Amino acid sequence: MSGELLAGLVLAFVSAVVINLAYLREHAAASSMPALSVRHPLHSAGLLLGDRKWLLAFGMESGGFLLYVAALALAPLSLVQSISAGGIGVLAFASARMAKRRLTRAELAGVLLSVLGLAALAVSLVGGRAQEGGGKLGPILLWLGVTAAIAIALVVVGRRHWGAAVANGIAGGLFFSIGDISTKVTTQGGARAGFVVLLLIGYGAGTALLQIGYQAGAALTVAGLATLVTNALPIAAGTVVLDEPLPDGARGVLRLLAFVAVVTGAVLLARQQPRTSGGQASVPAEA
Repeated sequence: MSGELLAGLVLAFVSAVVINLAYLREHAAASSMPALSVRHPLHSAGLLLGDRKWLLAFGMESGGFLLYVAALALAPLSLVQSISAGGIGVLAFASARMAKRRLTRAELAGVLLSVLGLAALAVSLVGGRAQEGGGKLGPILLWLGVTAAIAIALVVVGRRHWGAAVANGIAGGLFFSIGDISTKVTTQGGARAGFVVLLLIGYGAGTALLQIGYQAGAALTVAGLATLVTNALPIAAGTVVLDEPLPDGARGVLRLLAFVAVVTGAVLLARQQPRTSGGQASVPAEA
């Protein structure tokens, strides 16, 4: 494994830790605010930007994002995302500590699977060389367009079936995945730098939806589901539309198993939790 690739994966892990801790601080701030709503974006934005604790948390998340961009400049998207998925373990432990509760068996199993998946990923890199992809613009744009359509549908009708916390968490994760994929394409340079527009749209919409979701559910539910989707889709996109091939032979099988383990662990950790923040009930949210 090259030094450049190792540096990229280390940056990805640090980024994941910082971002997931920032999610917890954002949840604590947003859950104590008056109801946020996409129907009143300016009012909601004013509430968020006027809260010092939320601004500090968002600044922390932004710092984590810059580390993520640096990681993508050094390593393939699918590998960076698989490392980032392990950050949900940090989210699980920290949220349990804030709520003064123990992790459930399912959550502990999720942490274990995530750690094992990351270990398997590391082993799959030994003696091999990660291959960068490029991908054609048509399939990439189609992928991003379908993802955005699903996210919008979730915001409009999904909350009626699964509740605001789950719907906004998943929809926020879908938009974040658009931002993540667009970030990778942007780092490829040239005309693809224009994807910075989709990057901003994806992260902006994802951030807004998470804040609304925080008012309806626990941090581990909302941010956990968002993290699951944010990591799973770019991992798939890396292979499907960005032409990042799996290695041959045993390393390829191990890499695939590592992806499955990390995503399965994230699913277990993102199960619905009581809507509490540090032991206090959160405020109901509007659509």
